Amino acid sequence: MPPAKPIIRVTVWSEFRHEKKNPKVAAHYPQGMHQTIAEALGKHADLAVRTATLDEPDHGLTDEVLDQTDVLTWWGHMAHGEVSDAIVAKVRTRVLEGMGLIVLHSGHYSKIFKALMGDTCSLTWREATDKERLWVVNPAHPIVQGIGPYFEIPAEEMYGEPFGIPTPDELIFISWFTGGEVFRSGATWRRGNGNIFYFRPGHETYPTYHHPQVQLVIANGVRWAFSGLRIKDTCLNAKALEPLPVDPEANARSNTGHK
Repeated sequence: MPPAKPIIRVTVWSEFRHEKKNPKVAAHYPQGMHQTIAEALGKHADLAVRTATLDEPDHGLTDEVLDQTDVLTWWGHMAHGEVSDAIVAKVRTRVLEGMGLIVLHSGHYSKIFKALMGDTCSLTWREATDKERLWVVNPAHPIVQGIGPYFEIPAEEMYGEPFGIPTPDELIFISWFTGGEVFRSGATWRRGNGNIFYFRPGHETYPTYHHPQVQLVIANGVRWAFSGLRIKDTCLNAKALEPLPVDPEANARSNTGHK
């Protein structure tokens, strides 16, 4: 029998602010976008899902929660500046140690994504009535299994190039919008021991996270980002495994008291 799949522990993080302020957003996500995403992920037997939001203590990302998180998904927009630098530093460290990170939509401008990308992460945008067609440009990639050559979202906020990100390790999706723009809407990077996936769709005033193929991409992304690793950073003085030849000059310096 094949080995059982590991249970991947997922934390779905969101600001949970728009849903409380904008009735249009609340109509799509009465319990919050994070709950909609978490419920979709929770339908998969290999995913154990919890949520965390901005206004919880430590933004819901305590050391205990991060210790129990294999993959973190991140949605932010109106309150990027309110996210604690100390929490961002902790999350960044966990990613470098091996925790996966899925950055969604306007999370492109979050402190954590900018910190890991080392770039502006700026783009162009338009909130209107654009249809988004997401073209799969890497059909063999695990993130797009079950998707097909493309899928469409009837109405979404437009994001356009230039997108201020470092060249992706892998480009997964390119989006086309009714207004004519294109955008690198799905991309991956490796930072330290951690896998990062940016996925563009998800503006708060549209029901995007109810879309079955969007939900499938996020679930596939979680599985891809899971490394099963947690390797803490060290800078050790390494002892030689084999005898080293004697350095006469080093011995001379040692005998004379000079370094």
